[in-house]
Amino acid sequence: MNKHDDPHRYDDIIDLPHHVSSSHPPMPLRDRAAQFAPFAALTGYGAVINETARFTESRPELEEEQLDILNMKMAQLQAHLKEKPEITFSCFRPDGKKSGGSFEVITGTVRKADQYEGTITFTDGRKIRIENILDMEGNIFSQDDFA
Repeated sequence: MNKHDDPHRYDDIIDLPHHVSSSHPPMPLRDRAAQFAPFAALTGYGAVINETARFTESRPELEEEQLDILNMKMAQLQAHLKEKPEITFSCFRPDGKKSGGSFEVITGTVRKADQYEGTITFTDGRKIRIENILDMEGNIFSQDDFA
């Protein structure tokens, strides 16, 4: 039998009084319990898992006919900019953290369409990227022109 198997190995100290330090105050029970809290060895791993699980849509590929209609609508918008038309844009917003993105509908009064910068600017200062526009609707677009 080795010394670790001996059931009487603590007999000499088991009845001694508990030591209380005279120089250090006792640790509060809350702090003592924190010593035994689970250790998060993989800090941030849960956030990574949640981000990976977050759903994003694929960017749609517009067909040639859809692109032609969108280009005609853009030309129509350019021609009516002085009227500050109210337009509803169907857009694809790329995700900033992973591939894909989401679809959104944005309505506003258009102040500027800058082909060089590639943006549409609304009168309230919001901007959208022209490359992300999937469709446009508004009173300036005649349904007969785009049927």
